Amino acid sequence: MDNSNKKTLTRSDIADAIIDHFRISKFNALEVVETVLEEISSALRNEESVKLTGFGTFTVSKKKERMGRNPKTMEAAVITSRKSLKFRPSQILKQIVNGADIDISDIDDSNEN
Repeated sequence: MDNSNKKTLTRSDIADAIIDHFRISKFNALEVVETVLEEISSALRNEESVKLTGFGTFTVSKKKERMGRNPKTMEAAVITSRKSLKFRPSQILKQIVNGADIDISDIDDSNEN
C-alpha cells in the first residue's frame, strides 16, 4: 500500500481541532495538547498503562537482554534489555478505522477505573 499521499496528523492539527471546537486561542490549544501528551508520557515513563476509553490502551513492557545476530556479519551480539511501548486499539477504534460511523464523543467512560 502506497502511503505517500496520506496526510500525517500533527500537534498543530490537533490544536486546530481544539480551537474549532472550544473557540480558544492557538496558544491555549497548543498548551492543552502539550499537557495531555506530557501526562501520557509521564505515566508511561512510570510504567503505568494509559487507557483512553474508545481509543485504546498504551502499555510498557520490559524486554530482557538476549543474544541476537548481526544480519550482515552473522556474528553473535548481545541485545541489551529495554522497555517497549505497546498500543492496543479499542474495538471501537478498530470499527472506526474500518469505516463504522461512530461518534467517539458519545462514549461513556464513567464505569472505568
